[in-house]
Amino acid sequence: MGEGAAPDASKKRDEDDSETEFSPFWGIEKGAVLQEARCFNDSQLDPRRCQQVITKLLYLVNQGDTFTKTEATEVFFSVTKLFQSKDSNLRRMVYLIIKEICPSSDEVIIVTSSLMKDMNSKIDLYRSNAIRVLCNITDSGLLGQIERYLKQAVVDKNAVVSSAALVSGIHLLKINAEIVRRWSNEVQEAVNSKSPVVQFHALALLHQIRQSDRLAVSKLVTQLTRSTIRSPLAQCLVIRYVAQVIWESTANEASGERPFYDFLEGCLRHKSEMVIFEAARVITDLNEVTSRELQPAITVLQLFLSSSKPILRFAAIRSLNKVAMVHPLSVTNCNIDMESLISDQNRSIATLAITTLLKTGNESSVERLMKQITAFMSDIQDEFKIVVVEAIQSLCLKFPQKHRVLMNFLSNILREEGGFEYKKAIVHSILSLIKEIPEAKESGLAHLSEFIEDCEFTYLSSQILHLLGDQGPSTVDPSKYIRYIYNRVILENATIRASAVCALAKFGAQCPSLLSRIVILLRRCLYDNDDEVRDRAAFFVSALEDQATTAGAIDADFSCPLASLESSLRGYVVDPAESAFDIGAVDKSKDIDAVETKATGSAQGKANGKASVLPDKELEESQGMVISLAEFAQYGPIFKSCHAVELTEAETEYKVTCTKHVFKEHVVFQFKCTNTIQEQVLEDVSVVMEAIEGDGLLEELTTIPLSSMPLGQPGSTYVAFVRNEGATAAAKFACVLKFTSKEVDPSSGEPEDDGYADEYTLEDVDVSMLDFIHTTPMPNFRKVWDALPVESERVDDYGLGPRESLEDAVEAVMNILGMQPCEGTEAVPPNARSHTTLLSGVFVGDVTVLIRMSLGIDAASNVAMKLTVRADELAVSELIHQLISEA
Repeated sequence: MGEGAAPDASKKRDEDDSETEFSPFWGIEKGAVLQEARCFNDSQLDPRRCQQVITKLLYLVNQGDTFTKTEATEVFFSVTKLFQSKDSNLRRMVYLIIKEICPSSDEVIIVTSSLMKDMNSKIDLYRSNAIRVLCNITDSGLLGQIERYLKQAVVDKNAVVSSAALVSGIHLLKINAEIVRRWSNEVQEAVNSKSPVVQFHALALLHQIRQSDRLAVSKLVTQLTRSTIRSPLAQCLVIRYVAQVIWESTANEASGERPFYDFLEGCLRHKSEMVIFEAARVITDLNEVTSRELQPAITVLQLFLSSSKPILRFAAIRSLNKVAMVHPLSVTNCNIDMESLISDQNRSIATLAITTLLKTGNESSVERLMKQITAFMSDIQDEFKIVVVEAIQSLCLKFPQKHRVLMNFLSNILREEGGFEYKKAIVHSILSLIKEIPEAKESGLAHLSEFIEDCEFTYLSSQILHLLGDQGPSTVDPSKYIRYIYNRVILENATIRASAVCALAKFGAQCPSLLSRIVILLRRCLYDNDDEVRDRAAFFVSALEDQATTAGAIDADFSCPLASLESSLRGYVVDPAESAFDIGAVDKSKDIDAVETKATGSAQGKANGKASVLPDKELEESQGMVISLAEFAQYGPIFKSCHAVELTEAETEYKVTCTKHVFKEHVVFQFKCTNTIQEQVLEDVSVVMEAIEGDGLLEELTTIPLSSMPLGQPGSTYVAFVRNEGATAAAKFACVLKFTSKEVDPSSGEPEDDGYADEYTLEDVDVSMLDFIHTTPMPNFRKVWDALPVESERVDDYGLGPRESLEDAVEAVMNILGMQPCEGTEAVPPNARSHTTLLSGVFVGDVTVLIRMSLGIDAASNVAMKLTVRADELAVSELIHQLISEA
């Protein structure tokens, strides 16, 4: 029987897992639910169906969906008809939906009579819920009419009713405090109730009534500390009020004792664990607390560390962790108990135990702790690992003699699997230790040099190269770092190559013995296929070869933040002065980390091959040709140019490519044509474009023909369109190459006078929404996200179907959106079940758009995605969702 039950149990667990991963309300739409809500008007009510519809409405409200005033009014009036039902479960749901919809003041009167009737009902459940709802939707004018009922309810014999009235009183203090203050006698009577919950709520309301009077609060606290409180919850409130009075008062100058400290110490012996912990927490949080005052609380928390209840262990270790930040010696007696928690099944408890031990441990225990942590690190998530890394950094600064042990530990975990934020925390910790502990420089740089060989994050690689360039030349053997840096020039993307060029130049400037070798290496970079790398290499080669000005040129460059330098150069290009550009006038006050982030480009992960956002040489030439034409001068600057698309087969007689140039309100199609037939010349060459999909989105303005197309000499013809306001959807154009063909006289090589009109059908040209989005780096994603208007946010859920892995799903969505991954979030940790990727871009018209896509994968490899979009304009957020829906 046992063997037969095992598969059933396993199957049940799998079913439970699938239930927890997917909501039963997945995919419901507001419009459909509002249609279902019409069942509230049926003459024969179905209580069960009505409950299900109300549940869906509550789900939509809690998910952030908003109802228009008309929709809310219709739902509210329909719900009021449900009061005729005698079903108790349905009545409770009615109370909930009325609270959530919160009708306007002119509509409240409709439901007031029904609620007041329920307040006086013989059914206690109706009475308590009616009180809560009525107080939630009432205004100060109506409050006077129901005050008598509420005062009676405060001292009601039924604890549920009394508690509901007291909680409502706490909320009503914000509406009409004067009326609630008149309940003081009734509330004072409720404080002496035998019901723990009533006593708790009565005490909370009594304190709220008196909180504006400091003397009254002090008297209340004095009275409560001398009386018997039955409710542990109420006792916890008393302890918190005592803490407030202690904070506002000063210690007795004669005896040095704090007021009410004896009361707090007495609470440490209470029979309720909740009260004991609350008292211990308050004592540890006292201002300028002494070791003598801490001792009783530490003793109690130490006992909780060995409790069988995880919540007590967690609460105790978290409090001890806070104490260890200020009074580490007071916690050392708990070290043995905390070490036993390193293997706790709850990873939060284990992490807090580790970080507390790192704060309280002595120098002799460092090696032992590192051995325990090594086994522990593989079992926790990145967010906990980051906390441990930060604690190890603090320990190393505390015991600098142990930097070698701690640096080796950081180096080892740096090579293990982990996400961007985790690796970033390790690298920044090593950077800090190198700067703070001179003896750690050599080993730290060596570890980072080895890590950069396998680093998968562009941002971190650039940070390390920047550090190597700053610190490497001053080490004992700087030449050993050259190999690691030059390997980045050969093997990495353009962003890292540019950083590596700068690092090499720093070695050449500060190490005369390496100067000639560095110049040779930099000369090889002059043939790089990226403009930025070539420009940096050319500058540094010129500066290093000029021995008289080498130091001045290199120092001037490196002391200038790249963001400031770029801004100054742009301003100089727009409005050039008569004199040459003065690099000394560049603002040098900006933070180097922000500069390096800007300089490293957009992608912080190189895995997707999009590290460089600089345009290639061919695109630059095409843009220059378009800008130089007077017909397009009024269109303004080019927002985005798309890579050329072949419109003919390779072996055909004519070769035609199309490059799309997107302006703020216009789109220009550049057709680059080449004639491969020796015996003819093409004249008056143009392309006729006819919309076959998305008709009306673009309106043709002008065509600029190519006057002549001799053999082998490429030329361009242009077709310009104006984009209709708000038009960004997909479109497709049929293209026909039209021209006049003339034979070439073999003797003179000149075309004949007569020719004939001809045409050649080209491949169709597509225009997609991606053509109107430009990838852009976003170094501080969260700051920009918070700055965008919340009203423009659009959220929706999508099912992506079965996928091999989350990484495959992330890559598929990124290919659809064509936007820039931020902060290395495109890299998915191995075996991850959920992941969030951040994307950024700029929509035509300089509209910033940011995306958070959260993906999860279930046991059947089905992937679900929640897509959240914010932009400067609401329409752009909706377009992004449209792009996903149509993919």
